[in-house]
Amino acid sequence: MKAIRTFTVRPVLAAPLAPLDRLASNWRWSWSRATHSLFASMDPTLWDEIGANPARMLGALGQERLDQLAHDEAFVARVREEDERLTAYLDGDRWFQRLEGGKPAHIAYFSPEFGVDGSLPQYSGGLGILAGDHLKSASDLGVPLTGVGLFYRAGYFRQSIGDDDWQRESYPLLDPYGLGLTLLRDREGGPVEITLDLPGDRRLHARVWVADIGRVPLLLLDSETPSNSDEMRRVTDRLYGGGGEHRLLQELLLGVGGVRAVRAFCDLTGRPTPDVYHTNEGHAGFQGLERMSELITHDALTFDDALAQVRAGTVFTTHTPVPAGIDRFSRELIADFLTSGLFQGLDAGRAIALGLETWDGGDQGVFNMAVLGLHLGQHANGVSLLHGEVSRGMFGMLWPGVDTDEVPITSITNGVHAPTWVHPALKAVSERAWGDAYTDTHDWNDRAVVSDAELWGVRQQMKGELVAEARRRVAASISPDGSRAPSWVGELLDPEVLTIGFARRVPTYKRLTLMLRDPERLTRLLTDPERPVQIVIGGKSHPADDSGKILIQQLVRFSRDPKVRNRIVFLPDYDITLAKDLYPGCDVWLNNPLRPLEACGTSGMKAALNGALNLSILDGWWDEWYDGENGWAIPTADTASNDEERDDAEAAALYDLIEHQLVPKFYDREGGIPLGWLGMVRHTMTDLGTKATSDRMVRDYVQRLYVPAAAHDVRLRADGFAEAREVAGFVTRVKNAWGRVSIASVESSGIPQQAQAGDTLEVRADVRLDGLSPDDVAVELLYGRTNEDDALARDHSVHLLSPEGGAVDGVTAFRATLPLTVTGTFGYTVRVRPTHAQLVSPVELGLVTYAS
Repeated sequence: MKAIRTFTVRPVLAAPLAPLDRLASNWRWSWSRATHSLFASMDPTLWDEIGANPARMLGALGQERLDQLAHDEAFVARVREEDERLTAYLDGDRWFQRLEGGKPAHIAYFSPEFGVDGSLPQYSGGLGILAGDHLKSASDLGVPLTGVGLFYRAGYFRQSIGDDDWQRESYPLLDPYGLGLTLLRDREGGPVEITLDLPGDRRLHARVWVADIGRVPLLLLDSETPSNSDEMRRVTDRLYGGGGEHRLLQELLLGVGGVRAVRAFCDLTGRPTPDVYHTNEGHAGFQGLERMSELITHDALTFDDALAQVRAGTVFTTHTPVPAGIDRFSRELIADFLTSGLFQGLDAGRAIALGLETWDGGDQGVFNMAVLGLHLGQHANGVSLLHGEVSRGMFGMLWPGVDTDEVPITSITNGVHAPTWVHPALKAVSERAWGDAYTDTHDWNDRAVVSDAELWGVRQQMKGELVAEARRRVAASISPDGSRAPSWVGELLDPEVLTIGFARRVPTYKRLTLMLRDPERLTRLLTDPERPVQIVIGGKSHPADDSGKILIQQLVRFSRDPKVRNRIVFLPDYDITLAKDLYPGCDVWLNNPLRPLEACGTSGMKAALNGALNLSILDGWWDEWYDGENGWAIPTADTASNDEERDDAEAAALYDLIEHQLVPKFYDREGGIPLGWLGMVRHTMTDLGTKATSDRMVRDYVQRLYVPAAAHDVRLRADGFAEAREVAGFVTRVKNAWGRVSIASVESSGIPQQAQAGDTLEVRADVRLDGLSPDDVAVELLYGRTNEDDALARDHSVHLLSPEGGAVDGVTAFRATLPLTVTGTFGYTVRVRPTHAQLVSPVELGLVTYAS
């Protein structure tokens, strides 16, 4: 019979083992090899069975075994040593503490999902893994950051494949205590409860679980509380499990409830109130409206004052390269919630307008969460250089009149947490060679430090572990204990064969089945008697995405053909645990999305840090870091006339690269070692090791976005929000006047009939400001080379014109003198834009007037 509830009974730890409780409840164990090994050594078989989670281990091990370990002097000494290491890690100064100049006091980082470890399934794919890596690197660097998310009682889902090759989903319930989470309690010992007032006199309550990710607390709001109705308890039932109002309730709880949870946490722990709020994708956009409501209610700010203050300290990161990936709700549904009293003091109509698609071609009946995020975040970025460019085009309509390349969305390329993703065997080589497990300064090109034989040996060891794990998983999918698996499972894959990996979520644009475009040619590559290829695949399709499930079904059916089943395998239930075997065990990592629909695609980074080479469409991070020596670029069929022609061309290019470049390079051996291949591996690990890490990414966020955002927040907040009020007044004044601002005339002089370098161009522009002062605007001369359409090149220069005296008949003269240094076809234009010290971008307000 099935239990109606399950929970974990924790044992009583003897005094010598008391630190195990602390070690188990801090998720640093998930990337600390020594702490991980400590818990595994207590019972290696049981450790694997319970999913390699210390909190579960302590509950499952049994009191008798723990009492034995309490008398094991060697084990007790290891416990004491690990506890001392954790203390030093938590208390010592790190990179952030040594960073000079002004810096944030506290950053609140909101994300709908966090991928910290496979035993904490609060993620669906790359967005969550990225968020988990962000927290880990923030901890390693000492950045004072707090993560904010939701606790999903059933996580995402567990995947299995049925006899019909169709994806099946199951939702095992999670016990937060058994996972090592701690309930946030008030000073009287009762659970802290966050409450949201909803339409129809409903109330949504949530408790707050705390996961310590090293030095970084992660707050997870959970609606499974006795205070809620059955309907409200289901709000955090599963990740991305519903649509419509259910999805909206999750996002309101994340944004509004998240701000309130952070407030309670800071009050109880003494942490300073955050001066920076980072919204990881649009799901948490309501946090900005909650903060505006606070400022209006508690600090007597106006709507515009509060908007200016909130924008100053908000960072918004978009991960979405396609409009279909953005959460959108009906205007009527949003209006129900914004007029329910949830946001005290907030003008509901103006708040709704912050998310509406009001541009030409937009749907004004739709509330767009990315639009809300961009309107509330003065600092915005995409997650690779190419994705930043795509995002500027995708959201450029929010800044009308602004050239696409000037849209104020920058780029910070994602990275991955090396201590989490680098295989222990490779870490051991690093420790022997350089004295530490992993840094971004190791030169793997030095054969005197790490020989070819040693590097090749560890690469083969990692591949052998992948092969063993693949066989185990396939056997278990046939029978629970693997005892009834057919004999061919024992021959599945071969550690000596060139191994290509492919694993990710399965939306159609990632093209899981592009490799099946020519099944006969693929079969020849897989079954070549002399130089075969093998492919290991994993991936989940969203439960509601039947098109993705069809792709999985097609791939699984092909892989079950007896002709190829030893050389291609689909491993179900792809998650962090499987990924840690998959990335290190592959020789090549394949990625073939539709360009430019991959925002970043960090799976290839994880593989690269383990010595795999990438084979990818030039999309996401690969577009900026492919250099011809760290892998291969699949040509993009940009000139194809339709989707079928494009897929055919790109699949043919994929097969050609495998057959004519990868296979010869891999199987060309000297003394049994592919020296040319290893040369590429060494270059990849050295070059990408300096760039593809989340440490580099978080340092970029701190220096390029968090520090400026904190400075803006402090300046606007000072003296009773004096600067916030001044900025809001400036924006209102400029917006009201801008429709009447114009450039009456532009005159130039100083250039002879034939201009040459060294001549001086003098430009005068007469500008009607209609009540604005010259200090409110910047009049700019934009100049440089032009193309055949007389358009200025992207790398054009800007020179500021200075006002000459006051206005005459409503016209103010501005003048500039420019020495000509650019040769060739030259052009210029003049424009006027608002200017203010607190604007992050010159065109932030989207108000630009050009000379006609």
